[in-house]
Amino acid sequence: MFATHVPYPSLPDSIKNSGCRIVCLCRNPFDNFISLWHFACKARPERLGPLLLEEAFDSFCNGLGGFGPFFDHVLGYWRESLERPEKEDINSQMKRLAEFLGCPFSLEEEADGVVEGITKLCGFSNLKDKEINKTGRSLLYFENKTLFRRGEVGDWVNYLSPEMVDRLNKLMEQKLAGSGLKFKTGL
Repeated sequence: MFATHVPYPSLPDSIKNSGCRIVCLCRNPFDNFISLWHFACKARPERLGPLLLEEAFDSFCNGLGGFGPFFDHVLGYWRESLERPEKEDINSQMKRLAEFLGCPFSLEEEADGVVEGITKLCGFSNLKDKEINKTGRSLLYFENKTLFRRGEVGDWVNYLSPEMVDRLNKLMEQKLAGSGLKFKTGL
């Protein structure tokens, strides 16, 4: 098992053709951008000055980023998953993920609340409160706490102007046209 930000087309063929199971987690582009901007602001050397929201937004919309254009990234994984139906609630997703990984929950485990327990254990709030994620460094220059901010869908409304929202909505329509991929934006 490994975690990566590598776009699907850039994964080695040995992984893509291995039959291994791939799980892709992604956020809607609005919240993804705000999260990325906050992270970049914390990671940016002070000597460069602050990273302006508008400057970062232009870069995001123009496909500039450490892992390539956002829409290319999510569509690469999306296209590989089109045969799997989407479910809405997190516990259904947890059961679906366990099944996908070849470790389905037993009826007894479901009745005993194991699914809900794992969901809570893996929840953002719980992970953010872990001591390991409040201290130390897991990436060369970044403190672990830099990786956890709010974890809320819809926080972008506190940052983006109506013009930015309109621009990103139009970009989403253009980039995702015909793919069937839809994002919940929190509105």
